[in-house]
Amino acid sequence: MRYDQGDPAELRHKFWESLEDSPFVMLQLDTDADTAAPMTAQLDKDAHHTIWFFTSRDNHFAAGGPATATFASKGHNVFARFVGTLTEETSRERLDKQWNNYVEAWFEGGKDDPNLLMLRMDLGPAAIWAGDVGALNTVKMALGMDVTDSIEGGFAETRI
Repeated sequence: MRYDQGDPAELRHKFWESLEDSPFVMLQLDTDADTAAPMTAQLDKDAHHTIWFFTSRDNHFAAGGPATATFASKGHNVFARFVGTLTEETSRERLDKQWNNYVEAWFEGGKDDPNLLMLRMDLGPAAIWAGDVGALNTVKMALGMDVTDSIEGGFAETRI
């Protein structure tokens, strides 16, 4: 697969659309690779460079600090790796805004559950890959044919 330098703004847009469609990432604390776990990103279209996660106070993510997330879109045409810093979000207004039935299903005490922890991830640098294999190239791959030069995609190191 050949990835050309892509337009960072276009790739950021594709990333955010894809993450909104399937908001699941593998998140890990940079200090311990064994902490990698799937998490649901809580998004806000008006919040730039920030996402949120709900977890419990006894979870390893409660320690906060530098973290890395990896993402693969539903259609596997957008991939990303991004870093940031996890800190406790203490704003009740933000908690109310991000709260939903899917989150509530995990916390018996609802928004006032003593074990509830909302984390904010302030985002830093990211690497984004986007490309579309397409039907013809899928057939070629199934037949073992070389597709190295026929699948194009964009890549950018940027800030999201």
